[in-house]
Amino acid sequence: MGGCFSKSKPVEVKVELSLLEKEKEVDGLSPNGKASPFADCRPNGALAHGSDDDSTLLPLYSKSRDYVEASVCHVKDLENGQMREVDLGSGRALLLKEHGEFTAMGHKCPHYGAPLVKGVLSKGHVRCPWHGACFNIATGDIEDFPGLDSLPTFQVRVEKDKVIIRANKQALQSQKRLKPMARCSAVINSNTGFSHVLIIGSGPAGLVCAETLRQEGFTDRIIMCTKDRHPPYDRPKLSKSLESTAEQLRLRSMDFLQDHDIELFTEKEIVAVDVKTRSVLFEDGLRMEYRKLFIATGSKPKPMNYKGKEVSNVFHLRTPEDANSIVRLANNKNAVIVGTSFVGMEVAAALTDKAHSVSVIGIEPVPFKTALGEKVGKALMKLFEANKVKFYMLNEVSEMIGHHGQLKEVILKSGKVLRADVCVIGAGSVPATGFLKQSGIHLDSKGFITVNKFMQTNVDGVFAGGDVVMFPFPPRNNKKVNIPHWQMAHVHGRVAALSMMGRGSEFKTVPYFWSAMFGKTIRYAGYGDGFDDVIIQGDLDELRFVAFYTRSEEVVAVASMNYDPIVSRVAEVLGSGKTIKKRDVETGDISWLIDKGSQ
Repeated sequence: MGGCFSKSKPVEVKVELSLLEKEKEVDGLSPNGKASPFADCRPNGALAHGSDDDSTLLPLYSKSRDYVEASVCHVKDLENGQMREVDLGSGRALLLKEHGEFTAMGHKCPHYGAPLVKGVLSKGHVRCPWHGACFNIATGDIEDFPGLDSLPTFQVRVEKDKVIIRANKQALQSQKRLKPMARCSAVINSNTGFSHVLIIGSGPAGLVCAETLRQEGFTDRIIMCTKDRHPPYDRPKLSKSLESTAEQLRLRSMDFLQDHDIELFTEKEIVAVDVKTRSVLFEDGLRMEYRKLFIATGSKPKPMNYKGKEVSNVFHLRTPEDANSIVRLANNKNAVIVGTSFVGMEVAAALTDKAHSVSVIGIEPVPFKTALGEKVGKALMKLFEANKVKFYMLNEVSEMIGHHGQLKEVILKSGKVLRADVCVIGAGSVPATGFLKQSGIHLDSKGFITVNKFMQTNVDGVFAGGDVVMFPFPPRNNKKVNIPHWQMAHVHGRVAALSMMGRGSEFKTVPYFWSAMFGKTIRYAGYGDGFDDVIIQGDLDELRFVAFYTRSEEVVAVASMNYDPIVSRVAEVLGSGKTIKKRDVETGDISWLIDKGSQ
């Protein structure tokens, strides 16, 4: 079966470059030559092709010297459904052909820079091979997450059987585009205790909610408040890159938020919500009224019972400062990880080349068993053991022993004593909803907020999303589920924003997450909770495999290592509403799932 997964040879593309001598008529046209939806927008909603740094934003109309043209291929070089990365001299673009029409757009996913040519082209969008984000090939707009930015698109024309792309040089360099955003037109004193929309939490759900409101033309006040001291940052990277600073992980700067009239209150914790008066109470005594409320407070560490909780150098990885302290204290020292969650295991992997020793304590027989199954868990456990990580499975912590207040030993319930200079606890989480218990907002027995398909709670004007919610999941007959993925939180934020504006839209997405360790990445798509079998294709020992998770003879999720873009391909199939049967993946021939559309 290896042949169907072999990589295609790179194609050399000759280009003919020519800077335009004369200004072309582009007013009112989108990059693909169609009537621009932004032609009549006001200046503060001008289309931008830059990053989140305002210095890189481009005006809608530019001079000819800012553009480059290149003949990139013959008209017959691409078949329908194919993509090719092409060089225009000033940068690269992605050329696509679908239904006989050529389009061109940025070639890198703006999330982490994945080469989209290795992704999946289907039904008018490209899906990223790494993390599953989708982009409309006509507009470049992001249609599924993760990520905040869209892609620039470029004009394409065919002359004498040659495909010619005309592109803005700066857009070629930036490879990302901001959607136009409205500004706040309400005249409000910043000290006024009222916000039309109040967002609790500055993670992906809260941030996407705020940005979507502005993108959809919302012109009233938006306040986003957080217990964190930093502007929104990329939390999944914390456990993968422990030395990173908040600045390096930043998703949006304070300047960006201010320029788009999204007010951010940092280090502000809300302790109560009064739905009758539509107001919240902050820990410092400030009271603020709202018209619409979006709750996206995420999760908090699950409480653990052990002796010695006063001992220092024991961490729950929550902030960049936590990550920096962990890696500093672990340098040439003994590190203990409690719990085999993805976060805990990523920290263990990140510390192996820094710490003197790394020990992992878990209550299951193998790590990842609940999420990925025992076979995959064992294969990954061998990877960790090969990197000198020691496991103490079917075990729990009894006591933390300190010397002069600092951690020195971790005692297990089995009696085993582990030397420890730093300990990281990654033993699960619970929803951060304690402040809502007396609010009238419905919580289930585990503390999750229950919402409908529009992310609305049982209280009018109150919405919620991200890790804190139980929401109806269409592939499971709208059973209410909790899916605490970074990508899913983005989706919730967008759906909630549209609902607030009376544009309720059922979301269509496939859950997608990833984990990185020792330079290898696990990709996962679908919702595998309650799977009853795992079909493995490939070689687990070589960590080049695809695992199909089945439930009642139907594939409900997939995980892979070194088999891109199969997880994105499966996500595309599941997202289209089609069913993959267990028998379809048991044969060993899954060539029908492999994308052959890139060159």
